Amino acid sequence: MSTDLFDLTGRRVLVTGSSQGLGRVLARGLARAGAAVVLNGRHTDRLERTAAELSAEGLAVAWRAFDVTDEAGVAAGIAAIEAEHGPIDILVNNAGIQRRAPLTEMSRADWQAVLDTNLSSAFLVARAVVPGMIERQHGKVINICSLMSEVGRPTTGNYAAAKGGLKMLTRAMAVEWGPHNIQVNGIGPGYFATEMTRPLVEDPDFNAWICARTPARRWGRPEELIGAAVFLASAASSFVNGQVLYVDGGVLAAL
Repeated sequence: MSTDLFDLTGRRVLVTGSSQGLGRVLARGLARAGAAVVLNGRHTDRLERTAAELSAEGLAVAWRAFDVTDEAGVAAGIAAIEAEHGPIDILVNNAGIQRRAPLTEMSRADWQAVLDTNLSSAFLVARAVVPGMIERQHGKVINICSLMSEVGRPTTGNYAAAKGGLKMLTRAMAVEWGPHNIQVNGIGPGYFATEMTRPLVEDPDFNAWICARTPARRWGRPEELIGAAVFLASAASSFVNGQVLYVDGGVLAAL
């Protein structure tokens, strides 16, 4: 059946930054498609709470706490996951933060923190996971990019730089690892209502601007990213490589 193309049964997925927000939603969606999911984040209490919540739904879930910006911590964390649970078949690089400020007022610390978390972490985690995929000649990497992989907005220069870099890193990974039957693609969310965007949702002027700017005339719902994630994680995307699938309600199509 055609639905078998989207079945993730027997696959193990690591989703970084998945104790809350979009990462938690993606982890739940991939688990419901049949995958065994490993959650990741820095806060043990949040991971335990999310793992318990998903387990109560009958989903296969485990967790491992480590900082995706810490090279040694990443290497140790990936080794521990694979020793305890088995090979990682699908990696979702989702971890991300935001530190808003005009570029002329932005501190070096806020610039670097966003680049480290939103860009360099994808390199570090993939570098630790992909050698096993190469050995097995099979794997999927999904980098969570952004609308701002393509466009900018005032006070988000660090975020746009990181997400634009992540788009190009996605392509570089696809070129290097494609010969090993590894597909590397991105998902570019538009404006979604999450914990991180709550201040924007609650700003009447910004909310009105987003709803007017988006052809769908609303914010995205987090669960609307699940279909794209399942597609890129599954056999249905076996010949899709180096692409970013924008889920933005039509923003990039509109002037």
